[in-house]
Amino acid sequence: MKNKHGVALRQWDVVKVRFRPTDRDEHPAVVVSNDEHCADSRLSRLNLLYGTKIAPGNPPRPHQALINSAEGRDFLTAVDCSYPYTVEKDAITQSLGSVGVERRRALKRTIIAAFRLM
Repeated sequence: MKNKHGVALRQWDVVKVRFRPTDRDEHPAVVVSNDEHCADSRLSRLNLLYGTKIAPGNPPRPHQALINSAEGRDFLTAVDCSYPYTVEKDAITQSLGSVGVERRRALKRTIIAAFRLM
């Protein structure tokens, strides 16, 4: 299913979204809702992990994982794995790429550590 911007959504997609209506800019985010949830037209909201630009050489914080140009980013991006946001599917304006298998593992490990699930 595509949203009103024509963006087909899948788990692990890197997307651009305005998290709050008052935000001046759109931010990168990673879709963590599963593919069935993304495709269901009756469900209007998805879970996303917020990303923010990080300067090269700065280490990520313990609750952050890094994505980069391999995932469609022009710059190094720290993804906050400690707080999943819930946003309307139609708030997503663009798909930038998809998180690769190795970085998915890193994101999963960081989510587990951030929520102390192990």
